[in-house]
Amino acid sequence: MADPSSDPPPLSPDEAAGRALTKRYEGLVTVRTKAIKGKGAWYWAHLEPVLVRNTNTNLPKAVKLKCLLCDAVFSASNPSRTASEHLKRGTCPNFTSVLRPNSSASLSPQPISSLPSPSSHNHRKRMGTLLSPISQVTQVHSLAMIGAPGFCGELYSHDPNPNNPDPVGLSHHQQQHQHHLVLSGGKDDLGALAMLENSVKKLKSPKPSSAGVSLTKEQVDSALELFSEWFYESCGSVSFSSLEHPKFKAFLGQVGLPAVLQRELSGSRLDVKYSVAKAECEARIRDAMFFQLASDGWESSSFCGGEESMVKFMVNLPNGSSLFQKVVFTGGSVSSKYAEEVMWDAVSGVCGSGVQRCVGIVADKYKAKALRNLESQHHWMVNVSCQLQGFVSLIKDFSKEFKLFMVVSDNCLKVANFVNTTTEVRRIFQKYKMQVLGYAGLLSVSSSKCDNLKNYAAVYAMLEDVLTCSGILKMVVLDDCYKVAFAEDPIALEVAGMIQNEGFWNELIAVYELMKLIRVMTQEIEAERPLIGQCLPLWEDLRTKVKEWCAKFNIDERPVEQIVEKRFAKNYHPAWSAAFILDPQYLMRDTSGKYLPPFKCLTHEQEKDVDKLITRLVSREEAHVALMELMKWRTEGMDPLYAQAVQVKQQDPVTGKMKIANPQSSRLVWETCLSKLSILGKVAVRLIFLHATSFGLKCNWSFMKWICVHRHSKLGLERAEKMIFIAAHAKLERRDLSNDEEREAELFATASGDDDMLNEALSDANTV
Repeated sequence: MADPSSDPPPLSPDEAAGRALTKRYEGLVTVRTKAIKGKGAWYWAHLEPVLVRNTNTNLPKAVKLKCLLCDAVFSASNPSRTASEHLKRGTCPNFTSVLRPNSSASLSPQPISSLPSPSSHNHRKRMGTLLSPISQVTQVHSLAMIGAPGFCGELYSHDPNPNNPDPVGLSHHQQQHQHHLVLSGGKDDLGALAMLENSVKKLKSPKPSSAGVSLTKEQVDSALELFSEWFYESCGSVSFSSLEHPKFKAFLGQVGLPAVLQRELSGSRLDVKYSVAKAECEARIRDAMFFQLASDGWESSSFCGGEESMVKFMVNLPNGSSLFQKVVFTGGSVSSKYAEEVMWDAVSGVCGSGVQRCVGIVADKYKAKALRNLESQHHWMVNVSCQLQGFVSLIKDFSKEFKLFMVVSDNCLKVANFVNTTTEVRRIFQKYKMQVLGYAGLLSVSSSKCDNLKNYAAVYAMLEDVLTCSGILKMVVLDDCYKVAFAEDPIALEVAGMIQNEGFWNELIAVYELMKLIRVMTQEIEAERPLIGQCLPLWEDLRTKVKEWCAKFNIDERPVEQIVEKRFAKNYHPAWSAAFILDPQYLMRDTSGKYLPPFKCLTHEQEKDVDKLITRLVSREEAHVALMELMKWRTEGMDPLYAQAVQVKQQDPVTGKMKIANPQSSRLVWETCLSKLSILGKVAVRLIFLHATSFGLKCNWSFMKWICVHRHSKLGLERAEKMIFIAAHAKLERRDLSNDEEREAELFATASGDDDMLNEALSDANTV
């Protein structure tokens, strides 16, 4: 056994670390030495390992890399990365890349001099033939100077950086002797020479050719199936001609898929997809005892060079799901009689001779007359106008009947037009807007009319834009250039007076907040798609908010309430009251502990409407029984335990609001625990599930444009309708009612100073 006393003393941590650093330094020196001889990476000619020592102990404390071109020092942990970031990316001021500015540094070949010698005589002979032109670069240089002495001769001889490495990729030794290299083709030849060297390298060390991706037949079929589903569900966003793009075909080849042919996607595969989706919809409709038909799009739109309407028909089932039925194209605005015929054809197309299975229709408000006619002809139907359109119509009512709204809209329009169309004012405005917001744009401009949802959004945008730029507009009219240029212009003086008048801003904020109030409610209606039982609470909520708005801005309530009540009366349907009373969700607990329907929330006329509607929806023989059961429902209500179970709420993960946990419970309790009220139950289950909005599915602009392209061809229109059906069916299955434009707008929307400025403007005005 060895004597322990003879073992060397253990190293201290500093000594151990110093020894490791020394070993690392020596290794880097060895690598650099080999590289300079042509057997390593090119960058070692410009980087030198340095061992840094501690001034106190003289022990190594770090290994660094020093750039020989600019004397910069870097960590030695990753020399390759240091070379890429410092040399190739242009960080080093004395290094010029071997490639053109737009070329990739990763394509820079290894110097030919660094290639190992060939192993065979034949290969050596073949390589010598390739290398001989490059070995004679001095001769090429001499030839290049002939005929262009003023340019070619100076191409590299006056390089401001004498240490610039040879871009051709020669060794460090060759760079010192061939620094003034000029090729006959100019600088562009350097890239070609680099490609040549790269080819030589590949010939010297050929890599086994990588075979294309090999997929089994099952994998190919599955991939093509998924691709076709994505293509159909993108309906209109991706054109058939895109399938012929050479880069797309190259992509398919890279992943091992065959080229997808247009005729395949527009032929048999499309027919199969359509048949499957159609059969699934028809089966689900057959399983349901009844349904509601929803039609949306009766208002004409300007696209494809004219006024057109694309009316979408959907089927709402009692279980809360919706199915797509079809689209109908009309030539712009149509008469109520024609709309009535189209609606009834849609009803017949869904249920054939059993038309009583369609218990109602919900449609755009523009076809209210057609809805009333169909309801009077078929006593079992409940046909209502869309609540979304009703709230938009309320904005139209304010724009026509509320003086404050008209004054503010006209004033904002006058300010926006003056700023946008007057050259000097526009220049001053854009200067200040760039300083404050970071971008220069014009003010939004819209007419003061709110005839439809599009115009309403435009007016809202104009008011919001003027309000957001309130501080900027004030700076504009106080600018010396503005005062001098428009000292005698009556319009400029009027605009300046408005902008400097706090009353103008207070009125603008009041109208803006009224529009915002209704806008938020329309967005909630659009997102939540309320049922007809929610209509009365919805309008009551609006009345409460309008009263609060009047109190906040000290505005007389009477004219505002009159406008709201007038619009309520136009949209009101007796089914609202009946569904509100029959829905267990709205049962109220009285002093005795019973859960009773909220009759006390109805007016006397609305109570009468409930009786009339119920008797209309049942046969004459059942009418008196239904009224007796209604009285029993009014006095006894429902078992408290079941009532509480129906009204259980949970927080919506998206909006954070408390919502009914199981909306289907309201209908299900009538079919189970309230089965003794059989006649009234038949009415209740048909009313409770009816939707109050016709909105169901948004179409992309590309989708509508794509339809227009094919509408004059019978075969093209048939294919278009099939693709619409497949895409709509898939969207409804995913409960995706938005469109691509909206999602992209959310994706690219970024927080800016606009919201802060708007909040600041509102805060300042509220404190005045």
